[in-house]
Amino acid sequence: MSDSPNHYNAVTYLLDRNVDQGRGAKVVFKDPVSEITYGELQTQTRRLANLLKRLGIHREERIAMMMLDTIDFPVVFLGAIRAGVVPVPLNTLLTTEQYAYVLADCRARVLFVSAALLPVVKDVLGRMPDLQHVVVSGGDAQGHLKFSDELAKESDQSETAATHPDEPAFWLYSSGSTGMPKGVRHLHSNLEATAETYAKQVLGIREDDVGLSAAKLFFAYGLGNALTFPMSVGATTILNPERPTPAVMFDLIARHDPSIFFGVPTLFAAMLNDETYKSQPRTKRLRVCTSAGEALPELVGQSWKDRFGVDILDGVGSTELLHIFLSNAPGDIKYGTSGKPVPGYDVRLVNENGADVPDGEVGELIVNAPSAGEGYWNQRSKSRQTFEGGWTRTGDKYTRDAEGRYTYCGRSDDMFKVSGIWVSPFEVESALIAHPAVLEAAVVPAADSEGLLKPKAYLVLRAGTDMANLDGALKEHVKQKIGPWKYPRWIEVVEALPKTATGKIQRFKLRDATSA
Repeated sequence: MSDSPNHYNAVTYLLDRNVDQGRGAKVVFKDPVSEITYGELQTQTRRLANLLKRLGIHREERIAMMMLDTIDFPVVFLGAIRAGVVPVPLNTLLTTEQYAYVLADCRARVLFVSAALLPVVKDVLGRMPDLQHVVVSGGDAQGHLKFSDELAKESDQSETAATHPDEPAFWLYSSGSTGMPKGVRHLHSNLEATAETYAKQVLGIREDDVGLSAAKLFFAYGLGNALTFPMSVGATTILNPERPTPAVMFDLIARHDPSIFFGVPTLFAAMLNDETYKSQPRTKRLRVCTSAGEALPELVGQSWKDRFGVDILDGVGSTELLHIFLSNAPGDIKYGTSGKPVPGYDVRLVNENGADVPDGEVGELIVNAPSAGEGYWNQRSKSRQTFEGGWTRTGDKYTRDAEGRYTYCGRSDDMFKVSGIWVSPFEVESALIAHPAVLEAAVVPAADSEGLLKPKAYLVLRAGTDMANLDGALKEHVKQKIGPWKYPRWIEVVEALPKTATGKIQRFKLRDATSA
C-alpha cells in the first residue's frame, strides 16, 4: 500500500515498483509474436494514458476491452488504471447482442478490440450513443483507429492519477450463465489484496516463476493468474490468445516449460484423456498447478498427480471476490475438497435463517473478503442480496469437516432433496466419472411418476464404450460409492454437455430440458 492512506494507484504496486526495484529489463509478458519487459510496459502504459487523454476520456469514465490475450491487453488495462480511467474487460466469447447489452450498460466511451473480434460487434457499434472511438489491435482497423499507430504518437511521460484505494479501478462482468452479465465494480486495492493473500501465502509465487494460465485475462481467475500474481513479485507470464485446447496447452507447456500452470477442471480432464498426448513427458520446471471455476473431481486431481508428478491446488473463487478465497495448499491437499480458507478471508456456512451450521451439515458459503467488489453496476436489488455488509454470499453449498476442510455440494439452486435428504449433484457426478466408461457427467433433479424428485444423469461417454449393461452397472457403481438413495434413476447419454465460456456445466439448461 502507499504511505498515504488517501493516494493509491494499483499500477504503482504492480508495475512501477518492479521498475524501481531494478526489474526494468526483465520480461513480464510473452505472447506468440512478441515480448515486453517491465520497463517497456511502463513506457507503453504511460503512452496509453496519454492516448486516453487525447481521445477526451476523463478520470472515472469507462473504456471497454474486447481483447485477446496478447501484450496489448495489459498495456490497455494498466494504462487506463494509471490514468484513473476504468477499464472493463469483456468476455471474448459473447454473442453480438450480449456485447450490445454490456457496451450500453457500462457506457463505454472507447472500445479497444482485437481485429479478429471486430466482426462480432461491427453491426452494433452505431447503436452505442456513449461510444466515441473504436481502437483496433493486431490487424486491419477497417476505418477505425489503429492501436499501434495511435500509441506511437504519444509521449512516454505521464503522471499517474492520484487515485484512492477505495476508488473503482476496473469492472468485471459476471459470466451471466443464467441471464445477462452483471458488472462488478472492483477497487484499486483489490488487486493487491489477492496477491498478498492467495498468491503469496498459498500459491507461494516467486520472482523466478513463469506462469501459464488457461483462463483468459478477462476472467477474474485469469486476471489474477496471468497479471496480478506474476507482477506482484516480478515474475513472467506466457500469454495465449488461442482457445485453450489440450493440443494448444501441451504445446505451450513443451515450448515454455512454465513453473505454474493455472487450469480448470474440464481442461485437466480433457488433457488427461487426449489420446494424442498420452505419452507427453513430464516437464522440468512445473512445480504446481491450480484449478478453479468449479470443483475439481478427486479422480481428476489424483490422476494428474500420478501422471505428471505435480499437485493441483483446487480452490474456489468468484468474480465478486476477484479470486480464490478457499483452497488446498502445498503440503495440505485432500482431493475432492476445496481445502481451507485463504489467510485473510473469513468463511462461514449458514442456513436459510443466517445461522451457522455445524460440521457435516450443508450450508451456504458466505465470505468476508478484502478483495470483495463494492457492488453490481445499476443492480441495487441484486447488490443487496449478494453483498451484505462485510459478507458476500457466494450462492455455493458446502459442508465442513472436523479438520476445517470444505467440500463442495453444488450451487444453491442446483441442490435438491431425495427422501428428505440433500443430494449434491457434484457428488453424484464425481461418482459417475470415477467409472471408466464416463468422461463427463451432469446430474439434475427429475420427477418420478409420483411427482417426487430423484437424480437424473446426463453422460458423455469415452470413445469406444460398450453400451451393453452399462445402465445398470453405472447405477450400482454410484450406490456402492456414495449411497443407495443417491444413484441416478435415469441415465441419458449425450454428445456434449452445455457449458459456460469458463467450462462450468449449465445444469439449469438440463433442468429446463428435463422438466419440459
